[in-house]
Amino acid sequence: MGMIAGVVLTLALFAFIFWPERNPFQQADKTRVDYLRERKDTIYENLRDLNFEYLAGKYPEQDYADQRAGLEDEAARVIAEMELLEARGMVSRRKA
Repeated sequence: MGMIAGVVLTLALFAFIFWPERNPFQQADKTRVDYLRERKDTIYENLRDLNFEYLAGKYPEQDYADQRAGLEDEAARVIAEMELLEARGMVSRRKA
């Protein structure tokens, strides 16, 4: 009896893990604003990592300042483009 239960549980587990989505070929529609939000989050994460590594002594002052300035410039460009697109009404179509 225990072996049958184990086999059924194993089959149910495999079915749960490998069961295909309703439509595996359909991708989520991402707008430019969605892409820019993801890029902004990545840049902010890189800034946090850079700051941590600088405080840990892995970067000299000049390298830290150069990399930080580059990341801040890129973040400013991304945010400016996001604001421009949102002002034009090209916000993402989020599903509630």
